[in-house]
Amino acid sequence: MTVEGTAARKPRRSSKRTSASATKAPGAQSAAPQLVQLLTPEGERVQHPEYDIDLSPEELRGLYRDMVLTRRFDAEATSLQRQGELGLWASLLGQEAAQIGSGRALRDDDYVFPTYREHGVAWCRGVDPTNLLGMFRGVNHGGWDPTSNNFHLYTIVIGSQTLHATGYAMGVAKDGSDSAVIAYFGDGASSQGDVAESFTFSAVYNAPVVFFCQNNQWAISEPTEKQTRVPLYQRAQGFGFPGVRVDGNDVLACLAVTRSALERARRGEGPTLVEAFTYRMGAHTTSDDPTRYRLDDERAAWEAKDPILRLRTYLEKQGLADAAFFEELETESETLGKRVREAVRAMPDPDHMAMFDHVYADGHALVDEERAQFAAYQASFADADGEVK
Repeated sequence: MTVEGTAARKPRRSSKRTSASATKAPGAQSAAPQLVQLLTPEGERVQHPEYDIDLSPEELRGLYRDMVLTRRFDAEATSLQRQGELGLWASLLGQEAAQIGSGRALRDDDYVFPTYREHGVAWCRGVDPTNLLGMFRGVNHGGWDPTSNNFHLYTIVIGSQTLHATGYAMGVAKDGSDSAVIAYFGDGASSQGDVAESFTFSAVYNAPVVFFCQNNQWAISEPTEKQTRVPLYQRAQGFGFPGVRVDGNDVLACLAVTRSALERARRGEGPTLVEAFTYRMGAHTTSDDPTRYRLDDERAAWEAKDPILRLRTYLEKQGLADAAFFEELETESETLGKRVREAVRAMPDPDHMAMFDHVYADGHALVDEERAQFAAYQASFADADGEVK
């Protein structure tokens, strides 16, 4: 498997249905939204008057390595789910630049509140990739200590993590710290009341939080046009803080815009909404079939904007990475894939009774009753020697 080739696979069949994203909603704005871009899909470096960044060749190669290894890990997890080793997987395919760019903008003392797809951000925070898989295998409720990396556990409930992030940011401000908080969510979550409430509270209390919306244009099977009449970043204006749309497939622009938003939060200037305009190359999760609601032409157009290929093109054109670098990275990618496979298959089954632990700090009569009932149920499967069949 090549490290970049995952995104190049075509869907199994074409659809002749009209894509909902190809039609304009009544009353939608006709002017094209402003888009911050520093690296074009053709791999050409461009400047921006407000957001620009100067990175060394080593830093550029590091961003490329981050995206390649994140994509390989993600592809391996998808394969493991197809083999029955994971119950479910939410792929980030196509969103590597948004996650790596924003993730590398963070300081160690900043705090992250993710959804369930921020595998690239977890990578940037130093969370072992294999720890992300325990929940999807059903052996734990989150395989890492959030305080170790300032990276909260994955949040399945859509949009609730924005409230958590806002409250945490308000606490950071009261503590007098200059750290910042970032909350990740998708375009579908932007329709949740939790997100609107987070915008209200963060604006009123001037909380040092960045709302990072990865607009991959499909909330499962619902296109963005079914979510909003205006570009998502413009919603921030109604709550009294700035919003910016960035090319979510441009890792340099995502890094520059997020870094600026975080610094603004640290200066006490309040929240910012960043809309990373990107595309979900694969399915919403492994239980989804995007060929039922998306056109092949739409995906093909976005494959031409692939975040990894555009940075590789730039590195090669500028002579910033040689063949040896790419070969070594390919070897590292294969090693990571093997480690992930072996780690998942070696995960021990959890203690069946562990689900009742830590529900209440001081215990609860109803939980005790449920524990006893479940223990009796488990015992009914035991053979004469006491072994559970």
